[in-house]
Amino acid sequence: MMQLQRAKPSGKLFVLAGEVSGDLHAAGVVRSLLEARPDVRVFGVGGPKLRELGAELLYTTDQMSIMGFVEVLRHASFLRKVIADLKRAVLREKPDAALLIDYPGMNLHLAAFFRKQGIPVIYYISPQVWAWKEGRVEKIRRYVDRLLVIFDFEVDFYRKHGIVAEFVGNPVVEELAGLEFPSRQQFLEDAGIDPGSRVVGLLPGSRKQEIEKIFPEMLGAAVQLQKHDGRMAFLLGKSPHIDSSIYERQILKAGLKPVVRPAYDVMHFSDLVLVTSGTATLESLCFGVPMVVLYRTARLNYMIGKRLVKLKNIALANIVAGGLHAENQVVPELIQERANALDISIEASKILDDPDVAAAMRQGLRDARSRLSAESPSRHVAAVLLEYL
Repeated sequence: MMQLQRAKPSGKLFVLAGEVSGDLHAAGVVRSLLEARPDVRVFGVGGPKLRELGAELLYTTDQMSIMGFVEVLRHASFLRKVIADLKRAVLREKPDAALLIDYPGMNLHLAAFFRKQGIPVIYYISPQVWAWKEGRVEKIRRYVDRLLVIFDFEVDFYRKHGIVAEFVGNPVVEELAGLEFPSRQQFLEDAGIDPGSRVVGLLPGSRKQEIEKIFPEMLGAAVQLQKHDGRMAFLLGKSPHIDSSIYERQILKAGLKPVVRPAYDVMHFSDLVLVTSGTATLESLCFGVPMVVLYRTARLNYMIGKRLVKLKNIALANIVAGGLHAENQVVPELIQERANALDISIEASKILDDPDVAAAMRQGLRDARSRLSAESPSRHVAAVLLEYL
């Protein structure tokens, strides 16, 4: 494991983590950094995890959770204000380095600004330029000092473009490693679920837009599954950053009330999860739980994205398992019109009703997880930051 070295006092770090998952990953790095250098002052954009560590947040992930081409255009004036405010703060505070986490639209714009100011840019969790907007590679080459990637196939991708990328491992594996869970019997008893039930988890995402489009279809599929088999029980992993009323309205309309539990409990104790494409699919992969991956967005967003995205598969579970250009799927993906209650229930039933299908999927997910491992991505990234602080 890479050892963190204590250095002389002083240091300011700018961090930009614009999404819930980015806040979690950034917090792991900052926690490791502060263990070695408690004097470092951290400021920028993040969420509750970074705030708990003492980071001074100019904007929060709640404010920055804007997704899709149409939504970005709609919020353009707000985003311009954010960028202007962040630039003023950077000029005032003069940080020693900038840690940028994913969120490429804003982060690559700011990377150019940092370069002009002579501030080193450490980019952790690369933009998915291997999926779309490959033109961003040139911006990475010009403005990023250290590129720290979380998938092994990204190293080869960037090498072909003349960029050195460092594989540090995947933070999701690290974050899940220390978790402890009660026995299944104890969990089901506490949740009021019959021990003979087959448990299906619902993970509708961490953004309001995703939840509003996908959660009703998940609930509709759950109703269909319950009609098919009365032994079904359902768990809901709610995002703590989303107003509960958004879920409650849809639950009331569907007439089916799932048991609410933390997302990791849902992944650990479910026989199958219905999950919105994103970080949760990677987390579900790490738990080895069979899944059906769903994605829906505004029609215009989808039409634009379909022209731009170069991959056969969109689910991270499938990309990690088979590589960038694999056409086979370890887990089924239902996108746009296919992410409807009937099709979801049909795909879920194929897995739930056939133990061989479920077992093969679990094995495929275990194999994929082996490609994510590393000792401690957070400590590795923190050690890189110390070189610049």
